[in-house]
Amino acid sequence: MATEATTLTVDGPNGPREIRISSPSRVLWPELGLTKLDLARYIVEVGDAFISANGDRPISLQRFSDNIDGDQFFSKNPPKGTPDFIRSVKVVYPSARSHPQLVLDEPAAAVWAVQMNTVVFHPWPSRVENTDNPDQLRIDLDPQPGTDFDDAIPAALALKDVLADAGLTTFIKTSGNRGLHVYAPIEPSHEFLDVRHAVIAAARELERRMPDKVTTAWWKEERGERVFVDFNQANRDRTIAGAYSPRALAHAPVSCPITWNELESVDPKNFTILSVPGRLKTLGDPWSAMNSEAGKIDVLLQWWERDVAAGLGEMPFPPDYPKMPGEPTRVQPSRARKPV
Repeated sequence: MATEATTLTVDGPNGPREIRISSPSRVLWPELGLTKLDLARYIVEVGDAFISANGDRPISLQRFSDNIDGDQFFSKNPPKGTPDFIRSVKVVYPSARSHPQLVLDEPAAAVWAVQMNTVVFHPWPSRVENTDNPDQLRIDLDPQPGTDFDDAIPAALALKDVLADAGLTTFIKTSGNRGLHVYAPIEPSHEFLDVRHAVIAAARELERRMPDKVTTAWWKEERGERVFVDFNQANRDRTIAGAYSPRALAHAPVSCPITWNELESVDPKNFTILSVPGRLKTLGDPWSAMNSEAGKIDVLLQWWERDVAAGLGEMPFPPDYPKMPGEPTRVQPSRARKPV
């Protein structure tokens, strides 16, 4: 028996491509009845903006065997049968192991990823030509229990000021859940550890300005009802959902770029795979200037050195990382052995 399938024609820089979508009626978002074909059509509609934000970068694909409530896994390496027009680039992981990772250069490549049951796209903050040096400084504002999106808004506005004081231009998007992602395009002149230190310096400065509202505490037991500035998203092979990427949540939300002027009036629940294409056609892409605004992280690194001299050193790394130089003990404070 023939497998149910359909074909989408996807325009791109090298002309239209025909992308086969198998099982197009498979429901990915059960509460809404949205299907694999709905997702593929969404990617076609936002394709140019999606590739502008996520293309030319190593990318990890969050894939689902059935729907968003089922089994999932992350796919980094090019799977068997990857079309010839989709390239890969060799990247180095924290373990020092290297391996080719997928790169999406045109909308048809992203539609093919949907055919491979991808729902969420996780691009690196560095480009193919220089994967070791990020060209984006990314800061994830994560509201903790007892806080919500409305608490992330003043934190984001204050962070915008912090980064402006450091000479950086910022862009913002919803996370697709309860938080916000603040990006600053930077010159790719520093490796990941330097960019991590720049993020920590900015996070500490933000925490000084809003100590009751923002925290850099890595251990959840110390965060309280504050917005966590997740500095560890700046590490090598740590990614967040890309701009215009759907999220695997019940209402089919999108991690949606917005303008700073509209930040205080938006409801992130309104940005879904059904609504974002129309928004993009009407308002344009708020991130269209992202790639022409690169700044330097020199001031942030000066702040880092200032804080180190004042006794504030390295912060904890993710648990799957090798032990890093200067890193504090990876033991949550309530379990740490108290001095006699």
